Amino acid sequence: MGDVRRKHNRYSRPRKLFDSARIAEENKIKDKFGLKNKKEIWKGNARVSDLRNRAKSLIPRSDKEKQEFFARLQSMGLKVASISDVLALKTEDLLNRRLQTIILRKELAKTPLEARQLITHKNVFVDGRIVNIPSFMVTRDLENKISLKVRKGVTQ
Repeated sequence: MGDVRRKHNRYSRPRKLFDSARIAEENKIKDKFGLKNKKEIWKGNARVSDLRNRAKSLIPRSDKEKQEFFARLQSMGLKVASISDVLALKTEDLLNRRLQTIILRKELAKTPLEARQLITHKNVFVDGRIVNIPSFMVTRDLENKISLKVRKGVTQ
């Protein structure tokens, strides 16, 4: 029988559930990026936190290791050149690299929700492959390889 392991959350919920300032801020982010729910914001927060912790652990390490880390982040599309840049990353920086946001930025969709619908309905190709995950992280080299499925009988 296969190895069955418990799936762990890739995020943590806020400690204080009813904090009106946090809720208002999350609502703005949710509307701006067309997210399905707040969990997507919390996942972004956890990812940024992981990157920051990795950067902190690299402080005493060699320059070669630091440069490899920065090169990986730069290929993801994040503008980082030093540890302080990584520590200054915000959740919005990661949310800007999502497929949903890039489709909106490339004006293939008029609204974030339309971009999300195009993706979930399998109308988006990335490098010739159908991608139906709105949170797909688009790297720099894939950014120019995004296209929409051509529909028959539809004029644009």
